[in-house]
Amino acid sequence: MPHQFQRDMEELKTNLVRMASIVDDQVGKAINLIETGDDSSIKDIKAKDDEVDAYDELLQIQCENILALFQPIAFDLRSVISTLMINNQLERCGDISVSISNRASKITQFRNLIDESGIAGMAKEAHTMVSCAIDSFIHSNGELAHQVIKNDKKVDDLNKFSFEFITGKMKSDPQLIEPLAHMLILARQIERLADHATNIAEHLLFLTEAKIVTHRKVLEN
Repeated sequence: MPHQFQRDMEELKTNLVRMASIVDDQVGKAINLIETGDDSSIKDIKAKDDEVDAYDELLQIQCENILALFQPIAFDLRSVISTLMINNQLERCGDISVSISNRASKITQFRNLIDESGIAGMAKEAHTMVSCAIDSFIHSNGELAHQVIKNDKKVDDLNKFSFEFITGKMKSDPQLIEPLAHMLILARQIERLADHATNIAEHLLFLTEAKIVTHRKVLEN
């Protein structure tokens, strides 16, 4: 029985890592669309979302089976719980990547506005956060997880700047209302992506440090 438990736990980790790799690729391609205006990857981003959904369902079933059959405790229990929570965050990141690519494809001709608004910089920072959050999970790197959580403030600050720029531009150039509205939504989606990266990092800390990190100011002090 212990050997079967270890095999099941290893398979669970392997599947979560595979899912994370797919999501990281999705996010990277969606962010590249924002930065370059090249929308040739949209079809691939959407196709990969089906793979992510399949892993989401598989991982939930695997976790339920492990809990029912082995009733793990302590670190092993936290590992299963963390897998469920990280799985959920990754699935949402995949969905947001699809939404970002769809939204960004509508404003590819407004490259200057995207750069001036700070959205491109915010997107790059959010992508880095997602990649680092995934790395922190794969390598059980608590230090990296803490850094991801701290970096969320950078995205929040960039989001505030973007909001002020876009709303100001709406007032001064009403003819640009439509693309600017798309940009407002895009900025919100990018900010959510960073939030999910932060959540992944927090779930990793729950696993490695047995701490539930929900108040980020604690880490910023």
